[in-house]
Amino acid sequence: MNENKINEKRRSFLVKLSVGLAAISAAIAGVPVLSAVFAPLIKKTPKLWRQVGLVDTFNVGDTKLVTFENADPENWAGVTAHSAAWLRRDAENKFTAFSANCTHLGCPVRWESDAELFMCPCHGGVYYKDGTVAAGPPPKALVQYAVRINKNQVEIQTAPIPITNITA
Repeated sequence: MNENKINEKRRSFLVKLSVGLAAISAAIAGVPVLSAVFAPLIKKTPKLWRQVGLVDTFNVGDTKLVTFENADPENWAGVTAHSAAWLRRDAENKFTAFSANCTHLGCPVRWESDAELFMCPCHGGVYYKDGTVAAGPPPKALVQYAVRINKNQVEIQTAPIPITNITA
């Protein structure tokens, strides 16, 4: 009888030890997951103005692909620290810039000047000249960047790659 009580206490101790070690392991494994989920909510994303060219290098009515450094490049990022936008000179002092990434799955879009359409070759997304969806699976219009002219330089206000509400 005494031996049964000792075995029961051992069993109870081992169960508590196993549950405790499992809880500690789960907590340790959960830290990276929780930080990945909550970090974007806490971290402020920088928005920086990047020069993309002199005003005179863009003709009124033309849409050109311009590249610039991302707002939050990492030291190890290499060429991935650069992004692109489609920049159109609408008038003498008015520019419009669209993200070069489709709002469906982030594929690069291209400008078809003859048709005056942005086309995504991956899944058939099509956007009008103003960036609104013309056809295909994109859920919303192309993301627009703020543009300004500063001392004869065209500048785009950058942000991390603007792919939002990605759907499969």
